[in-house]
Amino acid sequence: MNAEEYKVLVDELIELLDEGVYIVDREGVGIHYNKAMAGTEKVHVRDVLGKKFHEAFPDFEQGESTIYRALIRDQATKNAQQTYKNLYGKEITTQNTTIPVVVEGRTVAAVEVSKNITDLRRVSDSLLEIQEGKMEHVPIKGPEIMKYTFSDIFGENERFLEVLKRARKAAINDASVFIYGETGTGKELIAQSIHNDGSRAGKPFLAQNCAAIPESLLEGILFGTSKGAFTGAVDRAGLFEQANGGTILLDEISAMPYDLQSKLLRVLQESYIRRVGGSRDIPIDVRIIATVNETPAELISKGLLRKDLYYRLNVINISIPPLRERADDIELLSEKFLDKYNRRYNKQLWMLSDAAARKLKAYDYPGNVRELENVIEQAVSMADDEHVLTERHLFMPESGGASPENVIPYDRNLPLDKYLSSVEKQIIADEMVRARGNISKAAEALSLKRQTLQHKLKKYDIR
Repeated sequence: MNAEEYKVLVDELIELLDEGVYIVDREGVGIHYNKAMAGTEKVHVRDVLGKKFHEAFPDFEQGESTIYRALIRDQATKNAQQTYKNLYGKEITTQNTTIPVVVEGRTVAAVEVSKNITDLRRVSDSLLEIQEGKMEHVPIKGPEIMKYTFSDIFGENERFLEVLKRARKAAINDASVFIYGETGTGKELIAQSIHNDGSRAGKPFLAQNCAAIPESLLEGILFGTSKGAFTGAVDRAGLFEQANGGTILLDEISAMPYDLQSKLLRVLQESYIRRVGGSRDIPIDVRIIATVNETPAELISKGLLRKDLYYRLNVINISIPPLRERADDIELLSEKFLDKYNRRYNKQLWMLSDAAARKLKAYDYPGNVRELENVIEQAVSMADDEHVLTERHLFMPESGGASPENVIPYDRNLPLDKYLSSVEKQIIADEMVRARGNISKAAEALSLKRQTLQHKLKKYDIR
């Protein structure tokens, strides 16, 4: 294979990649530049191929460019963030990995793989600016963010009441709190209640989901940035500075990169932060509440959570039981949600039928209290002008509708044909709720002709 054929092969290969790829030769001239990279940097392929990188991207000072560092200094860069203007003046933020290609001790090329994080960076900057109160176009007054307290938490289950008792005690001191609970169990509800019932109640409460932000942005969001930290960086306070005197909730802390966890540990130990790219130590007084949705032991064994960070945060440990382990609270919670969504949707469903209560209690709720709330909201929003929420209103996505726990128990005093009709009615009603009233979809799921289903709907008076 000659050099020209080899070049064609490389071009074809890099076009298959979703990531942007930019390759320059020893002189810095672009020799490969795929469409994904052109899409990332909002330029045409012809603007880059055959041109030196500083001509294709004139906004860079050469010393700041990762390509320059690879070619001239033989310096590899991993997951570096760069904000710059392209050839047409459009500002772009990318996350780059750039390596020198060394043959027999001589750098002959540089390869850059890039991902566009412009929108993510814009969103993260906007959030920080909003919290700093610096965005003039954001109205000062608006809908209030819900501030939860312990009066918003309901339950009579003995184990759950012990959890609330422990959380109330946590509210009266400043120790770090580590909360474990499956998805939907109410971790943030309890975290906010701890803050709002404590001495820091008048101070900021800021929450950050560590799984929602890329590694390259999360450190800057938490600790802030200093001008010059990376290309395009500005002086900006992070969440720790903004929450000074208050509380930070670090949701899904196990999703935080391992190296960043060590920096957080240092912040906890020393009570100061240093902005990304900065040299000044900034003292902070922030209470940290951390949450996870897997057991800490599992996360530590998987290498997702640093053991030393866990021990430092786990001063007060709170473990929230899943809803399936507090089934005696399901009816109480359902009635609270029924009242809430009656007001929201202007309905008058005053009570649950006995069959509806049985059906709600029979389900295991992988999404926990949040899923139960969604089930009740869906039922209320789809109900007609009626006063009793029955089992036919309830749709549990994982229940399968006709699974044994949802079938009406056999009553020996009822003739078999009437019992079978009652079971058929329930199955059809469940499927109509699941299909959101779409007869064609329900008929397909039940393997019935549409006309047959229409007849049965009329027969059983199912609307």
